[in-house]
Amino acid sequence: MEKIAVIPTYNEKENISAIVNAVFGLNQGYHILVIDDSSPDGTAKIVRQLQQKYPKELFIEERKGKLGLGTAYIHGFKWAVEKGYRYIFEMDADFSHNPNDLQRLYEACKFNGADLAVGSRYVQGGGNVNWPRERIILSRGASIYTRLITWMPIQDPTAGFVCYTREVLQTINLDEIHFAGYAFQIEMKFAAWKLGFKIKEVPIVFQDRKYGISKMNKGIVKEGILGVLKLRWNSMFKNYRKRVKNTDPSVNHFSQSMAVEGK
Repeated sequence: MEKIAVIPTYNEKENISAIVNAVFGLNQGYHILVIDDSSPDGTAKIVRQLQQKYPKELFIEERKGKLGLGTAYIHGFKWAVEKGYRYIFEMDADFSHNPNDLQRLYEACKFNGADLAVGSRYVQGGGNVNWPRERIILSRGASIYTRLITWMPIQDPTAGFVCYTREVLQTINLDEIHFAGYAFQIEMKFAAWKLGFKIKEVPIVFQDRKYGISKMNKGIVKEGILGVLKLRWNSMFKNYRKRVKNTDPSVNHFSQSMAVEGK
């Protein structure tokens, strides 16, 4: 078990079958884990039906209520690490992230030394398609604002199309990641950067959804603005490294907690 895409869903009945078939249609060994937050439109039922076609490649975790994007990914990351996957992806269900780009993110980690590969709209070769002007301004402004506040050298810190190596998710204390929307994406990258992992941006073209309703709202935007400030302040006190219990007295805690340089 090497590669798995974690796809959170809430009311994605128009997209879920197509995105699942598109990922499996790549024939490149990807598995999929859908995290569904009790979608009232029956998204989970569609996934369960698809499991008859893909019994060994498609999985679903159903949660009670709409609990948020960030917690959905954290749930999926923990599940994937526990199952032993080596490369763990996050992507949307609505085709704003092109499944054909999965392999380029994978190759950046597998062959080009990245610990974390980010599908970036704001490096050379990347871009947005069919996005309203105000969304582009908001997104670019958020990226510039984040870099100014955090000093993080990532052009697209709010990007949600990402490949993590297992080591990154094993090392980050996922229980310390509390944001939901934009700020969740920023904090995950910030944590990886603070821990010294190598981050590579891979150009992608982001296309606005054709079906369904965007989950963007004023609360998510507010969280992003205030969350970045909180992130910067907390970074002076917060340790993102996951603590590992010392079960062998002959091994010190630092070596057990997997120093980035020698992981």
